This record gives sequence, structure tokens and C-alpha cells, in this order.
Amino acid sequence: MVSTKRLSTRNRPARESGSERRAELLAIAAELFATRGFLATTVRDIADAAGILSGSLYHHFDSKESMVDEILREFLDDQRRTNERVLREAPDPRSAITELVRQSFAAMQHHRAAIAIFQNEAKYLEQLDRFDYLTRAAADFERTWTRVLQDGQRAGVFRADLDVKLAYRFIRDMVWTAVHWYDPRGTLTAEAIADQYVTILCEGIAVRD
Repeated sequence: MVSTKRLSTRNRPARESGSERRAELLAIAAELFATRGFLATTVRDIADAAGILSGSLYHHFDSKESMVDEILREFLDDQRRTNERVLREAPDPRSAITELVRQSFAAMQHHRAAIAIFQNEAKYLEQLDRFDYLTRAAADFERTWTRVLQDGQRAGVFRADLDVKLAYRFIRDMVWTAVHWYDPRGTLTAEAIADQYVTILCEGIAVRD
């Protein structure tokens, strides 16, 4: 009789290998969805890029919808936890805004393709029942940022005449659209770009008198 311990040891490499292969397939799919578009990318495209048959892909995922679902959920869950931590730890509204910008750029190092998919495909995917959480996620992001802006207004840190909804949309577009040109392998690091964005956001571009 083979012991449970031996079975666990023998099975572990197979499980780890399967998990790694699944992650590789998701990474390949994410790049294709981000660059070609979700609708334009077929299961066969993903399989060809991975060097496997389409049938083999179905051993890991039942559809390309399941793949993009997993890609988006991982990104959104990570970002939600990060935003909650920033709100919990930031000592004041300006520090919170600064850290939210920096963490958004940090996310591009790990979830660049997912961010592009969220930007490009959310409107379409929201029409499908399984992706109704995308609307809630977008609303949660807006509540987080507008809450910080409103706290800053009450504290006298941000201008009282600031339209917080417009300010949020400006910051959102300023930060997230950078995913279309940001290159993690480029000379500018995410941290350096974030610092420049924070300076422009909080201090403007005009020379002070």
C-alpha cells in the first residue's frame, strides 16, 4: 500500500506543471485579447500561439470567455485590495491620491494586458451576464477616487471648486490610457512615470509666480 505522503509527493510536480501551463496559456490569451481584440481572437489563435491543438486548450478552459473572465477577475481583485490598503494606510488625502496613482502604474507591470482588455472590451463584455461585475468594479473605482477627492476638499487640501467627477475621469484617463504606450522594458520605469504624473496632477505645468 502506497502512503498518502508518497502520493502527495509524486502528484505535486504534475499539479504544479498543470498550474504553470494554465498560467502560460492565460498570459498568451491576454496578450492576444489586448492587441487583437477579444472578438477578433479565436480559440484557435490562442492555441496556435501556444503551440498546441485547439482541443488541448479545452483541457484547461471551456471557452475564451472563461479565459478573459479569469484574466480580468485577477486584475480587478488585486486592484481592489490595493485600493483598500491605500485608503486604510494613507495619512491624508494628498498622500492617498499620490499612492493611488503610483499603485495604478505598478499594476501595469503585472496586469498590463488585463488593463488594456478592461479599457477596450468592458463595454462589450458588460452585455454578457457573467461579466456584470465589470460595471460594479468601475463604479467601485470611481467611489474610491471621488471619496479621496472629497475628503481632500473638506480638509482644504484640494480646491473647493473642483468637480470631483470630472477630476476623477481626468485622472482615470490620464493614468490608465498610459497602458497603450507604456513599455515595461523601456528606459522609464513605472515609478518614474508615476512621480511625473503626480507632480503634474498636484502642482500643474505652469511656472509659479
